[in-house]
Amino acid sequence: MQMLFQWDMSQQDFTKLEVKFWKSAKAADKTRAFANKLFEGAAKEVTTLDAIIVKHADNWRLERLAAIDRAILRLAIHEMNGTDTPPRVVLNEAVELAKKFSSEDSGAFVNGVLDAVHKSLKVN
Repeated sequence: MQMLFQWDMSQQDFTKLEVKFWKSAKAADKTRAFANKLFEGAAKEVTTLDAIIVKHADNWRLERLAAIDRAILRLAIHEMNGTDTPPRVVLNEAVELAKKFSSEDSGAFVNGVLDAVHKSLKVN
């Protein structure tokens, strides 16, 4: 989520951003690989992910969303679509990230958007 936020702010090359990020962050190799895979996948699919967010964020324009909320939503939707992680786990983790890193109301907002996305994915 932090790498995706930084990328959204600077549009840096993925590899350079990852190298900078991991200089200060500590994680096991397996965790790094998983985080990098999620970050790169979400960044590459940003146009598609943004369209999904706009579709499910009633009465919100993408540019009105806090950058951190955009990063959380993009990452969570990418993870729901592109990994074996159970969607409920992804949703709960995203809500916790929003509560920790964003505004007081972000947890509920992220929950609402991701719940709507999850329901639409189950239908399709």
